[in-house]
Amino acid sequence: MNGNGWLGGRLKIVAALGTTQTLAWASSYYLAAIVADPIARSFGTSTISVFAAFSVALLLSALLGPRVGRTIDLFGGREVLAFSNLVFAAALLTLALAQTQWMLWLGWLLLGAAMGMGLYDVAFAALGRIYGDRARSTITGITLIAGFASTIGWPLTAWGVSEIGWRYTCAGWALAHLCIGLPLNLLCLPDLRKAAAPFIGTPSRPHVAMDRTMWLLAFAFAAGWTVSTAMAAHLPRVLEAGGATAAEAVAAAALVGPAQVAARMAEAGLLSRYHPLLSARLSTLCHPLGAALLVSGGSWLAMPFTLLHGAGNGVLTIARGTVPLAVFGPENYGYRLGLLGAPARIAQAGAPLAFGILIDRYGAGALYISSLICLAALIALLCVKPRIRELQTPECTGSAHR
Repeated sequence: MNGNGWLGGRLKIVAALGTTQTLAWASSYYLAAIVADPIARSFGTSTISVFAAFSVALLLSALLGPRVGRTIDLFGGREVLAFSNLVFAAALLTLALAQTQWMLWLGWLLLGAAMGMGLYDVAFAALGRIYGDRARSTITGITLIAGFASTIGWPLTAWGVSEIGWRYTCAGWALAHLCIGLPLNLLCLPDLRKAAAPFIGTPSRPHVAMDRTMWLLAFAFAAGWTVSTAMAAHLPRVLEAGGATAAEAVAAAALVGPAQVAARMAEAGLLSRYHPLLSARLSTLCHPLGAALLVSGGSWLAMPFTLLHGAGNGVLTIARGTVPLAVFGPENYGYRLGLLGAPARIAQAGAPLAFGILIDRYGAGALYISSLICLAALIALLCVKPRIRELQTPECTGSAHR
């Protein structure tokens, strides 16, 4: 296929995955923050119990990661991502129809399974299977679009809860997966099952050594996502603890999404000529720099803090996909992402509760802890040595674009 057709194919896949990832994140990861209170009131329970169910869902998604990644290595991501839309829909409908505690927990567990099959790591693995070493630009592309998931998801969910209730809101998200996510994943991603024929006889669980580099990356990503998840759950509280008013805190927090996208654009442009390890290392510095401004300068620096935090978070998301690809190559890429992502998902599950306790005790001083975690991630990334390899594209890359 000529260059224009190849580029057009990339743009179609980026647009489709960017849209479906926005939908997936908005209706799962960013759902609990809005619906936890009304769900708790409906069932006469505490908000903590709802977040406990969400934490268990995140743990389940971590356990599924390696197996899902291996499936994509063998067969591609089209069927996996399409199936995730069905599971998302089933989970959200279960939540919408739940009348008992066990059914509510079943809904959250199904949502955890859907997250394990349908969020960034899976999309990155799908792109790695299609494009091999050349997947970096497409990984960045889908995160540019899905970076607005919270900006879109939180207001839509909040509007739905206020206008039609949390049950119909969950049902609406389920319908979106069936009418938008499922067709896009099925129609816009290439079918790589024929290209998988040479791999059918390979072991279902390949040998991917958890060597020094793997442990360093696993720690760095887990540390970074601990801070990211903690701030996603508590950012307005942290800003108020730093002296901002409630209105100032909300206004500043709203800048995180645009900051993420702006940083990803810079990564796609200025930093694309460098090894992605550089981007990853720079991303871990952003939160500590912003925290230093807020703690030392007071509430008038709340917006610079959120801009820096959002920028770092935005680039770190890309790094989760691009650094392992650049360091290890496309072989067993999906399975490797599943292994690397499991500690991060486990850390995410406990981050909101842990930082809630820290904020209650230390106020804005909790940012000292989050900054130290980010700096520990930086040290780990500095210990990772880039590996110089020839750029190779899997055989399926060519067949996917003919």
